[in-house]
Amino acid sequence: MRARAITENKEFVEIIQRCQWCHLAMTDLEGNPYVIPMNFGFKDDVIYLHGAQHGKKIDIIRQHPAVCINFTADHLLRYQNEEVACSWSMKYRSVLCYGEAEFITNPEDKIAAFHIIMAHYAEREFKFNPPAIREVNVWKVKVLKLEGRAYGY
Repeated sequence: MRARAITENKEFVEIIQRCQWCHLAMTDLEGNPYVIPMNFGFKDDVIYLHGAQHGKKIDIIRQHPAVCINFTADHLLRYQNEEVACSWSMKYRSVLCYGEAEFITNPEDKIAAFHIIMAHYAEREFKFNPPAIREVNVWKVKVLKLEGRAYGY
């Protein structure tokens, strides 16, 4: 069985929507790779992320806004022969999104982004208090390029 490239936007979106988290990859201030898991929201080819106002990822994004975000879903360990190690493999579907992080500072835009993030996890509306709006950093990544692979699906 061979991995196949994913080329249809519908499948990219389906995989992203199935994920509970993503992995955000950046280049740190010393030029080293840095990857962290993140909660997210996704709408209209834009990924929304949030976090503290200060910290390593914020410093990195301010200096190096180019990011790669990984989504992977539908993992299933399988084998053809339980006794033969080389026959074991993992089914999966995976998407890489490339873009540049852009901080959202306008309070109304931050609230809209919060709604998109929360809609990914719960099917209801939320209220956001002024300290959360003020103290939580929100950024968006407009997807500039997508790559995807699936194995076993």
